Amino acid sequence: MGEWLPLTTPAGPVQAWLSRPDTPPLGAVVVVQEIFGANPHIRRVTDRFARAGFTAMAPALFDPVRPGVELGYDDAGTSLGRELAAELGFERALQVVSAAARWLRESGHRVGVVGFCWGGTVAMLANTRQGLPSVTYYGGRSVPFLGEPARAPMLLHFGEHDRLIPPEDVQQHRDHHPGAIVHTYPAGHGFNCDERHDYAPESAALAWDRTTAFLSEHLR
Repeated sequence: MGEWLPLTTPAGPVQAWLSRPDTPPLGAVVVVQEIFGANPHIRRVTDRFARAGFTAMAPALFDPVRPGVELGYDDAGTSLGRELAAELGFERALQVVSAAARWLRESGHRVGVVGFCWGGTVAMLANTRQGLPSVTYYGGRSVPFLGEPARAPMLLHFGEHDRLIPPEDVQQHRDHHPGAIVHTYPAGHGFNCDERHDYAPESAALAWDRTTAFLSEHLR
């Protein structure tokens, strides 16, 4: 369903996976990867947004530091992904997201952003700094930025058994963003990804329904 296209960004040229719906779009979504790159899982998620009625784009955020990275969910992939995320940094990641949002907006769409894990924190920052409606799945690095006020509707998903995000961190999100919608699920970290050992299909399905309903409401 999707295809790669070149995207010019202030951080440098990147490839972006673009999927279009078969019907008039409900809006547009920037899909922000985990630390594992714009890998097959993220491309499938992007295609799934298109099947749900949204034009969706997943930029390969690591391209400015290492083009074409697609990592697995093993220890080696996790280690390299963390290194690349640190090398890229949040500022350049947000430059790429902004460029993707601008491309989608120029195509005539209202734009939101959905991010996973590290990308979930990027999505939250795209809300507070760029004013994009955002959905964050288990954003594990968001606590240092919770003092930044939301500038658009915000939805957050967390696993109750996430070893990386303790309950007190989830509560901090509620405390700092009382206007946000915060859901927890009987699941661990990465519960939306069917390639990870913490995949929880029932929780993932419920979070997906809530995500698409949120985007439909705020991108009309």
